[in-house]
Amino acid sequence: MLYYWITNVMLKEVFTMIWAKEETLPRAEIEKIQLERLQKTAAYIYERVEPYRKKMDEAGVKPGDIQSLEDLKKMPFTYKADFRDHYPDGLFAVDKKEIVRYHASSGTTGKPTVVAYTKNDLDVWLNNVARIACMGGATSEDVAQIAFGYGTFTGALGLHGGLEKLGASVIPMSSGNTNKQIMFMQDMGVTLLVATPSYALHLGEILRERGIDPSKDLNIHIGLFGGEGMTEPMRDEMHKVWGDQFVCTQNYGMSELCGPGVSGECTELCGMHINEDWFIPEIINPETEEVLAPGETGELVITCLCKEALPLVRYRTGDLTKLMYEPCKCGRTTVRMENLSGRADDMLVIRGVNVFPSQIEEVLLRIEEIGPHYEILVERKNRLDVMTISVELIDDRLLDSYAKLSELEQSIKASLKSQLGLATQIRLVAPNSLQRFEGKAKRVKDLRKDGL
Repeated sequence: MLYYWITNVMLKEVFTMIWAKEETLPRAEIEKIQLERLQKTAAYIYERVEPYRKKMDEAGVKPGDIQSLEDLKKMPFTYKADFRDHYPDGLFAVDKKEIVRYHASSGTTGKPTVVAYTKNDLDVWLNNVARIACMGGATSEDVAQIAFGYGTFTGALGLHGGLEKLGASVIPMSSGNTNKQIMFMQDMGVTLLVATPSYALHLGEILRERGIDPSKDLNIHIGLFGGEGMTEPMRDEMHKVWGDQFVCTQNYGMSELCGPGVSGECTELCGMHINEDWFIPEIINPETEEVLAPGETGELVITCLCKEALPLVRYRTGDLTKLMYEPCKCGRTTVRMENLSGRADDMLVIRGVNVFPSQIEEVLLRIEEIGPHYEILVERKNRLDVMTISVELIDDRLLDSYAKLSELEQSIKASLKSQLGLATQIRLVAPNSLQRFEGKAKRVKDLRKDGL
């Protein structure tokens, strides 16, 4: 695979690197590729995956019925429960001898979601990740430090392999061990960090506590973030910690789909480009499962094209977003998905009001007196839902002034009520007193029990 270069002279006096020509195809050519691969995938799963064949028969659809992309609606959905019902390998389409890699994600019932790859699956996957890395500004000159946990998690090895394919040097640091992370950043001249946004913020805070200014004392100028969402206020916070020169983008994927590599932000930061030659996105109403029009927000549904080991059709991701088909300044023509507004199953219903943690985060990160770390506790007291949000002060001297604390608390409450339409309780705590996370941040504790 060779780099593909385009120039956008009217917008920038620089060259933009694009990994593959498929990222710049006209819409008609993209859809031609999608239809050909969708038809192959429909025939493939019907022949090789008994649960899919059963679902298709029940829906009254045969592979030959897929004559247009519009016919994708005829295919049945795939749910997270399908992995549980057919654990561990009932959805696989190849013999074990053809599988060269297994990964797994955590499950809610104690059993993980097991995924598999053939050699070709791995090649496609890592090429897609290389595209994502290019979008975020990575080049063969970068020294990349991976601060994701390794093991069966797809994020670490996915970004690792994609960056190597790009030609970058990779340090497989894994998560945790902050002292060693910092030592390698300094000693190895690291230029690119792969991490969750919350851990990147934590690392930046520790650096500054030690008198290290990342913008002056380190070479890191790129962050490729995943594993959890990153709101725009969090991106602003990232620049405060790492410096204005720091280019931080987020990318999207799920173990079930392939891992990272489904979509990613380019440096224009206007949504995540989907690798459409390998994935067909839909947006549905999560309640009715009706397909929504472009520009409407709903649940993201992904169909994987031509996966060999674990083909997936119309997989309900649970993630909420919308699709944008307008041309991007970077030169890519692929559809973009808006940065996630939350997960359908992460939504909290508080006294009849739908609340997403991302909404709370956006408010909190705009307030100068508090830091980027927070916790949300939901309880039921006297049959009423009560939400308490703990936030860290930046300056612990505020703890000595009841009047200033009270004023700040009321200001935060008012901002949240304006955003959520809901009254909340605020708990202001000392700097560095809330838990930090090396992987995905777990910010919500819901202690409610039905009937209490």
